[in-house]
Amino acid sequence: HEECGKYGKARVVCDSKPSKYTSIPNCDTWQLDSEAKYLHYCANETVYGVEFKQTPQVNVPLVADMSSNFCSKPIEVEKHALIYAGVQKNLGPAGAAVVIVREDLLGKEQSICPTVLSYKTTAANDSMYNTPPCWTMYMCGLMAKHIKQRGGLTAFQELSERKAKLLYDAIDSSEGYYSCPVDTAYRSCMNVPFRVGFGDEALEKKFIKEANDRHNLLQLAGHRSVGGCRASLYNGMPVEGVDTLVRFMNDFMLENPKEKTDK
Repeated sequence: HEECGKYGKARVVCDSKPSKYTSIPNCDTWQLDSEAKYLHYCANETVYGVEFKQTPQVNVPLVADMSSNFCSKPIEVEKHALIYAGVQKNLGPAGAAVVIVREDLLGKEQSICPTVLSYKTTAANDSMYNTPPCWTMYMCGLMAKHIKQRGGLTAFQELSERKAKLLYDAIDSSEGYYSCPVDTAYRSCMNVPFRVGFGDEALEKKFIKEANDRHNLLQLAGHRSVGGCRASLYNGMPVEGVDTLVRFMNDFMLENPKEKTDK
């Protein structure tokens, strides 16, 4: 929103701050402008672990940032004017982005747009206006073939949902020892934030260290802005990895019992 404001008039159509960014306001409550050039949304938010489960239904061109759940499930391309996604979460190494754009929108960028950032220029030059990141693109091609061989995006959606269910079930069945604040209707299949020991920061640090040392479960610390823990379940994470995490969570809870205290 702030970046958009540098180039035009930006308007926030909804705000999830009242829920502490743990839900998505219903589309019926959005303050839409029928004259807007487009509406932009982020399909999956990684810090708080919130994900759109359906494509927003709006009457203006729809633009989506799908960087963190692209290629984890089928998408309704026809309902979007433009989709962009960094490949680094689910499709390949960092260093490239995928853009899917309606042809009638090519060439409609502002005059201040650098030529190298023009989608019209990129399309006209087969995505090679300048030297492309060859290795990253090659690896993305291999991953795309792998996804297709494994049953396509529908199969990967089933896998993502299976992994997420394993972890959320472990959290929800812990009687509050583990907790995830996100509205169940919008829980992300990619990023699962959770607290340990009823939010005990010392226990969370111990949990993260032991997960690393005992089971090689890495990068479980929550985003620095919110703390807690966070498990990312991108395409590269196998079911076995989630199984290992869930077993460790159960063991840790037994080894570190704690009663809930009212604050």
